[in-house]
Amino acid sequence: MRGVTFKGNREAEIQEFPDPHAGPGDAVLRVRASGLCGSDLHRYRAGDPTVMITGHEPCGVIEELGPGAPPGLNLGDRVMCHHYAGCGVCRNCAMGYEQLCPQGRVTYGGGTGHGANADFILVPSRSLVHLPDELSFEEGAAISCGTGTAWNGLSKMDISGKDTVAVFGQGPVGLSGTLSAKAMGARVIAVDVVPERLELARDLGAEYVINPLETDPVEAIRDLTGGAGATASLETSGNPTARQQVLTCLAPFGRCCYVGVGAPAEIDFSRDVIFKVITIYGSWTFSKSELIEIADFFVQTGAPLSRHITHRYTLDQAVEAFQTFDGATTGKCVFLFD
Repeated sequence: MRGVTFKGNREAEIQEFPDPHAGPGDAVLRVRASGLCGSDLHRYRAGDPTVMITGHEPCGVIEELGPGAPPGLNLGDRVMCHHYAGCGVCRNCAMGYEQLCPQGRVTYGGGTGHGANADFILVPSRSLVHLPDELSFEEGAAISCGTGTAWNGLSKMDISGKDTVAVFGQGPVGLSGTLSAKAMGARVIAVDVVPERLELARDLGAEYVINPLETDPVEAIRDLTGGAGATASLETSGNPTARQQVLTCLAPFGRCCYVGVGAPAEIDFSRDVIFKVITIYGSWTFSKSELIEIADFFVQTGAPLSRHITHRYTLDQAVEAFQTFDGATTGKCVFLFD
């Protein structure tokens, strides 16, 4: 089979790998869609090559099932994958958060296990959940990491129609935050420095867009809220300045969630947290059960998830796909397979 790896220094390549086969407790998926995620770019830009196949947003159909698979799974089922494997028996794993296993974890497509930018992927059968018929494979791939990450951060803050939400960063995760918050009933303010992404945010439901290269986003958010500030904010960029601004833009009693991985930031906890009675959440992807809940949300609300997918590629176009995605002007990019 074919699989995409990184040679280092912004070079992707397609290599040949043996076809995987399912052992006890395993499943082989025939990949139908695999999403590109902003976290992939950290390894794409690094100097060291990758050994494992990339791609941690798998979605496809079950090709093989090994002995011991859950009885609800069958060959040919359309499935998403919670792309981690811990010990499977500790408290965190039992909660569905195998990424937090104290014994360590395998991340499929994240550098410790072969990923989904390939014709097939081998994963634990317990990691699979059914993809609703109403959702496409590309939507399932998006939900499997980036979109799900944004949704879970908003869910932790219990976003509703009472909220004005400032979403910092409008890459694929931030755009997912914008469309999800809109579907939850909130008024959304989108913040980014890339004009193309701000236009996407507006198309996905942002009532206002702010470019920090043109205006102070904190002052702009206060102006848009009658001087009060946003009631909630979501930080998806990992930018140190944005990590400060998601707090300073909040009204008293506001909530903030950090999901973007990036550089450290200096925070004035007395001014921006204690004396404003702010609640701060951290959120790392989601649990396996939340993956099901996220898919149900997009079915029930009909939120336009496919509209944040702007570029679709075959696996043979992997070099072009990562070059384009690295330019940071696109929405979601996905590999699609016949």
